[in-house]
Amino acid sequence: MSRIADAFWRAAAYCLHPRVIGLSLLPLIVSAALAFGLGYFFWEAAVAGVRATLESWSLIDGLLKWLDSLGAASFRTVLAPIIVLAMAVPALVVLSLLLVALLMTPSMVDLVAQRRFAGLERKRGAGFVASLSWSLGHTLLCVVLLIASLPFWLIPPLALILPPLIWGWLGYRVFTFDVLAEHASAPERRRLLGEHRLPLLLLGLATGYLGAAPAAIWAMGALTIAFAPVLILVSVWLYTLVFAFSSLWFSHYALAALQEMRRADTRAERAPDPVMDALPANYATAPPLDAEDPAPPAIENRPSPL
Repeated sequence: MSRIADAFWRAAAYCLHPRVIGLSLLPLIVSAALAFGLGYFFWEAAVAGVRATLESWSLIDGLLKWLDSLGAASFRTVLAPIIVLAMAVPALVVLSLLLVALLMTPSMVDLVAQRRFAGLERKRGAGFVASLSWSLGHTLLCVVLLIASLPFWLIPPLALILPPLIWGWLGYRVFTFDVLAEHASAPERRRLLGEHRLPLLLLGLATGYLGAAPAAIWAMGALTIAFAPVLILVSVWLYTLVFAFSSLWFSHYALAALQEMRRADTRAERAPDPVMDALPANYATAPPLDAEDPAPPAIENRPSPL
């Protein structure tokens, strides 16, 4: 836990770095432009399609008519836009995470490495295409899991557990891969993911709950429709900040774990051999057994005194 806490405070301090603040503007601009563009061209069609679908279901239509008889006719008007916004928020989360992972994480990992791990060798175990494929594949799996878990969201305890757990798993898999892509080889990355699976999952779960926090701004009921353009911009900015912090958190933890793992491997390679230590001290300098004996000194021939 001390490593997780140490990485947490370092990540929080790095969020105030001018380079990180400047990098956070790029995903914000891209995602906000896409959100406003899609809203401008498809908002009315999406709301009309959802409203027509709701009215085609006899059970929902009967419920809406019953609400109309109770004087809650306005609920029929706001239900379809609220559903569209509820479907758009997870898309904003996924978009923000992918943009941060692709546009910010490599630069922030380089910043952390320069300031804290300057001597860490870069083995380049994965390139941009591998990172993109890994992120997209896990994102699609995350979307499938979210859709499959929607019926369980009606159960209050599970509604507070399942979405952050799924987001946390996605962040754990995506950020760890991207952080280690430049510095670790493929075997080192797989080994580190195995040895540190539980701490990394805890980091992912924490970031999953942090990522769910910005969704609270959509809990204002009908006001979300009136302020939807502003709330979209604010939510995208909050998601960008949360995922930027998460990327820094994973960077500090994973690079420190990689450095420690390599140092442990180096110490293991240099460990003394008990067999060699038991040999005599002059064993290394003694001549081999098959070496030729040196020639005896020459005897000078002198005349005998007799």
